[in-house]
Amino acid sequence: MSNREQRTLTVPEGVAGERIDSALTRVLGLSRTAVVKLLEDGDITTGGKPMPKSDRVAAGQVIEVLMPAPINSDPIPLTPIEGLSIIYDDSDIVVIDKPVGCAAHPSPGWTGPTVVGALMAAGYTISTTGPAERQGIVHRLDVGTSGLMIVAKSDKAFHVLKDAFRNRTVDKVYHALVQGHMDPTSGTIDAPIDRHPKEDHRFAVVATGKESITHYEVIEFYRGVSMVKIELETGRTHQIRVHFSALHHPLVGDTTYGADPVLGKSLGMSRPWLHAAELHFAHPITGQALNFEAPYPADLTRSLALLSDAVLP
Repeated sequence: MSNREQRTLTVPEGVAGERIDSALTRVLGLSRTAVVKLLEDGDITTGGKPMPKSDRVAAGQVIEVLMPAPINSDPIPLTPIEGLSIIYDDSDIVVIDKPVGCAAHPSPGWTGPTVVGALMAAGYTISTTGPAERQGIVHRLDVGTSGLMIVAKSDKAFHVLKDAFRNRTVDKVYHALVQGHMDPTSGTIDAPIDRHPKEDHRFAVVATGKESITHYEVIEFYRGVSMVKIELETGRTHQIRVHFSALHHPLVGDTTYGADPVLGKSLGMSRPWLHAAELHFAHPITGQALNFEAPYPADLTRSLALLSDAVLP
């Protein structure tokens, strides 16, 4: 334990009123999972008493944190990933087509491959700005989501891209197959999202959650399902999955958010039918307009073929 640092911090105005887990994730630069573990272990205290993760912080409140051991003591596993495609590469950024089954970056509890580890294994230099385990990562895709991701190679690109995502100047287009026929066929879902009040691994539409805005348009109707083009104005965790589930149109294969497992099985889907299909943004250094598209991977293409042939429940 000698390599763990005891840190005293005063809660800034910017996070006053937030839950302790959310506030410290922002203030300390740790993952939320890491902050929750510190809370569960009693390593975060105020006035000498351990804080529960449901506590909300007040401006000026003094909090003591026994920081986790530096992650650099365990180097990022350099694991090549089969199926990871390089779409674009220069001295500042690399754009990839991420396959299913790999995380964006290392995190507690995840032992599988990561985008950061795969790129480093392939000899790419990644920006070291930000928390050590998230270096170069300016936005994320879930382990179970395929498609386009940008990774920063230079520190300047990292900062510019983080600001671009924060200011919503990056256009992210997803395709999703959702249950039922969407009516209306286009619209905007504006519903705040936060952690599910009872199930910590899920998110939900919550009145006190963070602003979350999703625009959608039906591309095609199939028997019992809709192919939807989605543009995200905000980038909350599980945003697309939560929003469409809340409308009673969960993504095909997304049993975590209420999808019909029989339908998913009939289409060979073992993950949510969701693909990051397009990215449009200004190059962080040159300002050049960049536009990328990624085709559907094999499992999604196969499910569409089955959709045309099979008798669905």
